[in-house]
Amino acid sequence: MRKEYDVIVIGAGHAGCEAAHAAATMGSRVILITMNMETIAKMSCNPAMGGVAKGQIIREIDALGGMSGIITDKTMLQFRMLNRSKGAAMFSPRAQSDRMRFSEEWRLELESNPNIDFMQDNVTSLFETSGRISSVKTSMGYEVFGKAVIVTSGTFLNGLIHIGTKNFGGGRMAETNSVGITADLVKFGFEAGRMKTGTPPRIDGRSLDYTVMERQDGDENPGKFSFSNKTQSLKNQLPCYITYTNENVHDILREGFDRSPMFNGSISGLGPRYCPSIEDKINRFAERDRHQIFVEPEGWKTVEMYINGFSTSLPEDIQEKALRLIPGFKDAKIFRPGYAIEYDFFPPTQLKANLETKIINNLFFAGQINGTTGYEEAACQGLMAGINAHLKINDKQEFILKRSEAYIGVLIDDLINKGTEEPYRMFTSRAEFRILLRQDNADNRLTQLGYNIGLASQERIEDLSIKNDKVKSLIHYIKNHSCEPNEVNPLLESKQTSQIDQKVKLDKIVLRPQIEINDFNTIYDRISDEDDEIKEEAEILIKYESYIEKEKQMVEKVLKLEHLKLSSEFDYSTLKTLSLESREKLNKIKPENIGQASRISGVSPSDISVLLVHLGR
Repeated sequence: MRKEYDVIVIGAGHAGCEAAHAAATMGSRVILITMNMETIAKMSCNPAMGGVAKGQIIREIDALGGMSGIITDKTMLQFRMLNRSKGAAMFSPRAQSDRMRFSEEWRLELESNPNIDFMQDNVTSLFETSGRISSVKTSMGYEVFGKAVIVTSGTFLNGLIHIGTKNFGGGRMAETNSVGITADLVKFGFEAGRMKTGTPPRIDGRSLDYTVMERQDGDENPGKFSFSNKTQSLKNQLPCYITYTNENVHDILREGFDRSPMFNGSISGLGPRYCPSIEDKINRFAERDRHQIFVEPEGWKTVEMYINGFSTSLPEDIQEKALRLIPGFKDAKIFRPGYAIEYDFFPPTQLKANLETKIINNLFFAGQINGTTGYEEAACQGLMAGINAHLKINDKQEFILKRSEAYIGVLIDDLINKGTEEPYRMFTSRAEFRILLRQDNADNRLTQLGYNIGLASQERIEDLSIKNDKVKSLIHYIKNHSCEPNEVNPLLESKQTSQIDQKVKLDKIVLRPQIEINDFNTIYDRISDEDDEIKEEAEILIKYESYIEKEKQMVEKVLKLEHLKLSSEFDYSTLKTLSLESREKLNKIKPENIGQASRISGVSPSDISVLLVHLGR
């Protein structure tokens, strides 16, 4: 085994896999060090990818040349496009995945890359030389040297698992935690903190009564995540099911509150606000008499079911008694109980925009170590860290996505400027330009950028060109074709929208909120012959044309502030006209430009005016 690499990736979760793939595909020699080769890309919690805003992130990863979209497509059980009843900016793809197949596909993909070596071991120490990361040491005593190191430790750094009054070290159930890295990072001068997350019990699906639950099927015409031709849409799908808790369930759960680590002080870390445990939900929302539970399959061939909405760290006996009072769970058999886990993280304000740490050069953090929650958030950070680690060691310009270019850019910008005191989760509401950051146009936004840095393939560029030509051709037809009243009035009547009494251009009818392009499939062959993907893109561009143009104008105004650079050496305490909080935050974060400074929590518009005056603006 080599002793020296270009890039060392610590941890093989979603962030680690994307980091290793990106750096290796771009040409770096990579070693991926993981505590267990059998759990590469393991879906530690929910066996699903995507969702609101998260689905957009997976499509962005795919557009740049990452692998999460392709792996998801190859292993999905069910596909749904969420928020179809809302505007196109809210459309969010989500897939239920086969947990075991997902991990297998990621491992096979990484093993097929000749630039990636693997090492099953636990990294216990980090070493730096003259302010630059130089090597890592493992529990087996190996020292591995690298030009750059990416830490993607997930929940393993000093991980502590809680079930009722029991607690024990672990990074996941039945897996040991990682000790040593935190101490070294603190010694280097990093600030550390604790966070908490949790997972629900897993149930034997053969013991459930699905007849009393609500069946939830996937989309009739399922889509997919990847823009490439390497994957196909599902032909068959597995159903999920919905049931609900009730007052009896809540009463049983409350019986265990005195033994709950959530309430007895055993857990110090803050948990995710938007994915609370069941005990937290019934405590915070005491007025509600029921909570929704999703029963989701773990794979095509396993009987194991994931109980989404019932994350808990209550004692096992309470979990079992409460579960059996849920409709459909009377005879439920528990494979493994739910649990909570606490772990170390490092406030992300200690990072640069390329995810490199400010204290140690060529050391990068990605994933839950930065205070995020979710596979998608971790994967995109891993991708960006892998890209930037490769670029840094090859003396190339860093790769930064703007807030107006990608949800990935919003996420990283939020983390490094605002930090987070609770597990950070992406939402569409976090993006101020979400009409531009739609799931359907991620390839148009990012594939050329991915190609320019050597990650996205030439084939992707060619496919994108063909797609865009088809969209433009269809839009041209719709804007120039005149509709006869006798052709379209029956459709307009059925849609309960006003009929026409003279010829009008087809785009004027498409603009009506009641009308979709697919409604014309039986009227015009030119439309029915086109792929659904092309029709959807054309419809969005027609319906939202004025809104898209307005957002582009807003982006241009914002970007002017990004061009006003700030020195990383400047001492903001010398500007006494700045507020005290602003001086402290600016000196801590050291923004690279006025735009970044304006997004730092605690920096007011008047403070920005002071900075502009200082710059002579």
